[in-house]
Amino acid sequence: MKRLRWSYILLGALVLSLVMFVFTTLSQTPVTHITTSQGFDVLATKTVDQVKVTDGDQSVRIKLGTTVPATLVDYKLTAGALVEFYYVAPQGPSVAAAVAASAPTEGYDSVVPHGSLWQSLLLNMLPLVLVLGLLWFLMSNMQGGGNKIMQFGRSKAALASPDTPKVKFEDVAGCEEAVEELKEIQEFLENPAKFQAVGAKIPKGVLLYGPPGTGKTLLARAVAGEAGVPFFSISGSEFVEMFVGVGASRVRDLFDQAKKASPAIIFVDEIDAVGRHRGAGMGGGHDEREQTLNQMLVEMDGFDATTNVIMIAATNRPDILDPALLRPGRFDRQIGVDAPDFKGRQKVLEVHGKGKPLSPDANLTAIAKRTPGFTGADLANVLNEAALLTARRGLTMIGPRELDEAIDRVIAGPQKRTRVMNDHDKSVTAYHEGGHAVVAAAMNHTDPVTKVTILPRGRALGYTMVMPTEDRYSKTRNQLLDNLAYAMGGRVAEEIVFGDPSTGASNDISQATEIAKQMVTEYGMSPKVGSVRLASASGEVFMGRDMGHGREYSEDLAATVDIEVRALMDNAMAEATAALTANRKVLNALAEQLLESETLNESELAVLFTKIKKAPERTGWTSGDWSTKPSRLSRTKGPAPRKVEPKDILATESPEDTV
Repeated sequence: MKRLRWSYILLGALVLSLVMFVFTTLSQTPVTHITTSQGFDVLATKTVDQVKVTDGDQSVRIKLGTTVPATLVDYKLTAGALVEFYYVAPQGPSVAAAVAASAPTEGYDSVVPHGSLWQSLLLNMLPLVLVLGLLWFLMSNMQGGGNKIMQFGRSKAALASPDTPKVKFEDVAGCEEAVEELKEIQEFLENPAKFQAVGAKIPKGVLLYGPPGTGKTLLARAVAGEAGVPFFSISGSEFVEMFVGVGASRVRDLFDQAKKASPAIIFVDEIDAVGRHRGAGMGGGHDEREQTLNQMLVEMDGFDATTNVIMIAATNRPDILDPALLRPGRFDRQIGVDAPDFKGRQKVLEVHGKGKPLSPDANLTAIAKRTPGFTGADLANVLNEAALLTARRGLTMIGPRELDEAIDRVIAGPQKRTRVMNDHDKSVTAYHEGGHAVVAAAMNHTDPVTKVTILPRGRALGYTMVMPTEDRYSKTRNQLLDNLAYAMGGRVAEEIVFGDPSTGASNDISQATEIAKQMVTEYGMSPKVGSVRLASASGEVFMGRDMGHGREYSEDLAATVDIEVRALMDNAMAEATAALTANRKVLNALAEQLLESETLNESELAVLFTKIKKAPERTGWTSGDWSTKPSRLSRTKGPAPRKVEPKDILATESPEDTV
């Protein structure tokens, strides 16, 4: 770094000297050189304004006055010009006598400047030194060995310094199974002889996969912090450059550095950027990413059994990684890091709550119950948002109100306080959200409704929050059918009350249609299609691998799928209609309270839902019959519907969207 810094200083000095030279050259007044006799003739004309003698009376520079005699035309001199001549002793009078006779108006400089020897050497040698320094800088970066051209082939991995704060396993919460697996890696790095004595081989690579924000990078840093070994971290995208061969060179350099510093850990974040499936490119020719991956495969397979270097990688897309990268001998151990369960969320909140002034009535256990499906990053964001709201309100303690607002901000975005709706729009939103809540409460297999609001937040005009009382890892057919019914409850409520549905249900319809498609094509919950998986087994489409693989079933079966999806949606509409018709009074009461209070919590909703009439249990593949036959739907008179402009099309959130 010092040599590089001095090189830049030399380069800057050279550029500065060149600029000054050019500027000085352009700014100088031209000087006309004449002979000695002509110079004395000019002095004799007495038209000289100034005379300057330099170099020991050998050089005389004179400045002409405003009038020039005709005799000077032969010398091509003009008024105000500079004339310079060298005095030769035998010719004419002395310089002093000639100058005295001319009587220059601006004086006569008889002081002869003498520069020092060192000053002359410096002025003469400085350009040469700057040029040599520039050449040395360029040559030092172009030669082989450790100094590759512009350092492109060197690894960009960051080595954690001893001063970096250490992350321990106690700082990681919510993924105890992953911690247990990684503790074995830590023990091997601390005491490899224990495993080698019984012929055991530690995994050469550990792949951490899971949704974003679950703590994969934090787990890798915890292993390095516990083992106390060098930790090389790099992103997968940093291997690939526009120059061919740079990625492979960086892989070699990274592994060489790790072997020299062993025992060590190499951590590659987002390895799918460089380790994705080979042969999935869209164009022909050689893929630089594949060359980088090939070098990584060779380096991982070439580890010496006694070399204590372990590679840890993290990704959100394990399905697109190359199979050769996942085989035993490379990434031997693959650890899933999922969103924490209820107890895990409690521990995550306790870890991130350290150092924050929580009020005594701030219950982290209640927050953990209200945040199913939240990752560690989401929970950390909840506490941070609560702290920001506390500071914004001028408080000193984080209370339940701030925590509740923070959860809403993370789920649905900030509240739109400046968005003012007219009475008709507020009424439509109140009945829409009330329809969601009433249908959810009337169904037998839905989770409790914990909150309903008509305050605009994010892209939603309002939302209904349905939270499970415990962690669930699968859903039954009846639960999915209930989800379809209460997702369509908002649209049905608008039709029942106003007879003119709005665009606010577009997101609800989209979510419900997706659930219905999954029931038919993935879950085998259609009697006509049967227990056959028709969806792609690879999940999300991976361009290059999945293109060209068309639908693997007939047009007749595709038409049947469309019919079954439509049947599920029609059944959901019918069940929502029956539920809202049977509980019309509860719907009206709920909408009135929403228009008055704008937000209702779980305890307020529980009082209203004591009068809810439950739906009958389903039998077989069809919905049950209500004990009271729904009466004919009547339209409630209200304000005339206004014209909806494209800018007003904002989808209200369904319960599925809020979780």
